[in-house]
Amino acid sequence: MDGILSINKPAGMTSHDVVARVRRALKTKRAGHAGTLDPDAVGVLVIAVGQATRLLPHLSTEPKEYIARIAFGVATTTEDASGETIAEADASTLTDQNLRAVLPRFIGDISQIPPMVSAVHHQGKRLYELARQGVTVEREPRTITIHELRCSDFMPGPRAEATLHIVCGGGTYIRTLCADLGAAVGLPAHMQSLIREAVGPYRRDDSLPLERLAEDAADALLPMERALDLPAIAVSEDDDERLLQGKAIDCLLPPPGETVALLHRERLRALARYKDGSLLPFKVFETQPIEKP
Repeated sequence: MDGILSINKPAGMTSHDVVARVRRALKTKRAGHAGTLDPDAVGVLVIAVGQATRLLPHLSTEPKEYIARIAFGVATTTEDASGETIAEADASTLTDQNLRAVLPRFIGDISQIPPMVSAVHHQGKRLYELARQGVTVEREPRTITIHELRCSDFMPGPRAEATLHIVCGGGTYIRTLCADLGAAVGLPAHMQSLIREAVGPYRRDDSLPLERLAEDAADALLPMERALDLPAIAVSEDDDERLLQGKAIDCLLPPPGETVALLHRERLRALARYKDGSLLPFKVFETQPIEKP
């Protein structure tokens, strides 16, 4: 079992919980996810199985697409609905027009400070580990990219709410975006709910519901060679033998890309880089050829 699964994660489970379910369902110890999804969030969680775990750095996982519900009038310790209230205000003055007016400020390359409840490292520890101990530390701002940000629904009132559609690059914290949007309109705010609609080419509508994992996981597993968005080169039997030994193979012309996928009889054999007339494999996979009917 080697390949990629796109799971539609339900609320109430950590990403690690879902990976553990996949391991049990496919009877494998090798599985890992390509980007954490918060326990309260739902939607796309991309999981690599078997040898495909070695492909995680090479998978296409951007942009990411979210639907977030933002609540104005309350700020929390975690910037989402699971945290304790730390600030309150009457949001009755906020209008749909006020909110839409500040959205353009958050489109493009912007600076964002990671929340304490994040997996960012600080002196050898994750920030969320420090947060659990009641410790708050200074965090360096990071540059993130918001490709699209729009409001599709607004509900006025003392606790005004809005639905946001977000398309962004990796490393974006939607909860922090919600808190920053609140600050931009002069109100405390937090992320009430979150749906991850897409991770790169993997969309929620096409993802496997967790309740169908045991029955349909094998059929839903995307083969490694189909999961890569890399130039592909077919290799001969002789070259395949060399690759299995970790040896370079001849390549007269530079390939169209820094990294290429080498296929043997339609199955992924190696990832390689070009240098001085050769393709140097840096990851080799033990795969079986596809059987023709």
